[in-house]
Amino acid sequence: MSKKNCNNPSSKSVDRRSFLKGTAFGLASLAIPFGTSDASVWEAFFQKHFREMNDDEIKSVIKRMEKEYADEYKTGFKIKTTGPLPGVKFGYGLDLSRCIGCRRCVYACVKENNQSREPQIHWITVLQFEKGEKWVNVFEEADRYYNPQEVPEEGHFYMPVQCQQCENPPCVKVCPTQATWKERDGIVVVDYNWCIGCRYCMAACPYGARHFNWGKPQIDKKELNPDVHYLGNRPRYKGVVEKCTFCIQRTRENPGRYPACVEICPVGARKFGNLLDPESEIRYCIENKRVFRLKEDLNTSPKFYYFFAI
Repeated sequence: MSKKNCNNPSSKSVDRRSFLKGTAFGLASLAIPFGTSDASVWEAFFQKHFREMNDDEIKSVIKRMEKEYADEYKTGFKIKTTGPLPGVKFGYGLDLSRCIGCRRCVYACVKENNQSREPQIHWITVLQFEKGEKWVNVFEEADRYYNPQEVPEEGHFYMPVQCQQCENPPCVKVCPTQATWKERDGIVVVDYNWCIGCRYCMAACPYGARHFNWGKPQIDKKELNPDVHYLGNRPRYKGVVEKCTFCIQRTRENPGRYPACVEICPVGARKFGNLLDPESEIRYCIENKRVFRLKEDLNTSPKFYYFFAI
């Protein structure tokens, strides 16, 4: 993807590079084995920010990473860098009156996006509530570890929560290295090669949608998805923060596919589409259903809409 397809870096660029270079020499003995002469290791360590690279530099990085992944996972990877589609801003809808709490969305997301099985990481959390219950604090009052023999459990309803792809994302504002940013299609992305694992973004996110790799992610070779995007579902490193990207490796294709969680939902509770298209299903839901956005009073302007169809 060329630079013209990316958002322009802000004036903080020089400070960011100075910060990383200064830190690098102080931590080199910890991050890179002493005395190593492997050029690719040093190249990765001092890699430019994704939005600062030209086409040739991006191709070089992708080639290096595909080799690294092939050596580590013994599987060929195709790493895409597809940019935002013109005239597209993605939005998501979820019909709470249909969701049955089966968690199929959770595990479809894990499989599609190469999430770690050990330690276990889920980008989607399904919350269970008792019907008629008044909310004060959604996350504290919900049961996220429910485990009945069958779902839906009588007298309960369910609310899946994931990255809300905020139009005004607080996580982006606090990142000291600008490793995370919002793209033109509304997707908030992360450059894992620039994430330093400070977890400021996790503290800033009011939705609990960001997750930290405390250990080296373990994924069985048979479960790997080799069709990946640089800013999305490629295998992550230990010590970085990751999150939902609306399956960027799927949805940016032309014609785009639905996110894995939308495709797997057995009751059609999940809706996805282009907010700029007045004929899209997501626009219909927003304009004709009783919609609300989670923690809307925080002015994060989520592009994730909940509604009741009945």
